[in-house]
Amino acid sequence: MQKSADNLFPSVRIVLIETSHPGNIGAAARAMKNMGLTRLVLVNPKDFPDDTAFRRAASAVDVVSSAIVVDTLDEAIEGCQLVLGTSARDRRIPWPMLEPRACGEKVVAEQAAGAEIAIIFGRESRGLKNEELQKCHFHINIPTGEAYSSLNLAMAVQVLCYEVLQASLAAQHEIRTPEIDAPAVDKREIDNWDMAYATSDAVEHLFQHLEETLVQVEFHDPENPRQLLTRLRRMFNRIRLDEMEVNILRGFLTSVNKLGRPQRGLKAKGTIPD
Repeated sequence: MQKSADNLFPSVRIVLIETSHPGNIGAAARAMKNMGLTRLVLVNPKDFPDDTAFRRAASAVDVVSSAIVVDTLDEAIEGCQLVLGTSARDRRIPWPMLEPRACGEKVVAEQAAGAEIAIIFGRESRGLKNEELQKCHFHINIPTGEAYSSLNLAMAVQVLCYEVLQASLAAQHEIRTPEIDAPAVDKREIDNWDMAYATSDAVEHLFQHLEETLVQVEFHDPENPRQLLTRLRRMFNRIRLDEMEVNILRGFLTSVNKLGRPQRGLKAKGTIPD
């Protein structure tokens, strides 16, 4: 994807999914550029390109002009080792969460380590779907007052881009910022892990392979899936698999595939969670 010379955060892409109003694209682009981010990816926008987007962008027309338009979220996050998704509500199955400040710290630390990063924002009316949030390593919730908790798209983009910039400035001045919800950087990132994190597309291929294998060994019933695959996604996203770990797991699954179907009566000693 194209990277601007003026971009302070060349490894960070802002992803907007199915934006319904082109003016919100322009306003989000302006919010991004205010904070030094210029990589904008649009997933299946309703109206784009559109003059309204360029007018609302003001001095960030270049961000709108260079925006990448794709059909799917998988295309938007291809090559990313860290995927963060905004979520305004609690989920049935809780996911690792970051407050905005911790999000900014994590983004800055992982860019410094060479990671490609995506921050995903959902539809204006209903946010991100569950299956989209399940592709994320962390969910981000922006706290608001109780009287009116709804943020428009550009406001949400502004808040998180602001925290990314502030974390960068703090790092430059060696100022420690407080952790709010969770440590922004884990020990593995500090100690120079021996392998790079797996990309989102490599992990997605692993999930597909895993699902096929679970069906093959009759541990997973696609007609009655319950929450098995969601919980497995959460587990692997929480672990943050590296490239070698993905290869090992794919090799193991391939060996299982070669064994064929299990004998009746030997099927599942574990249980599938609700």
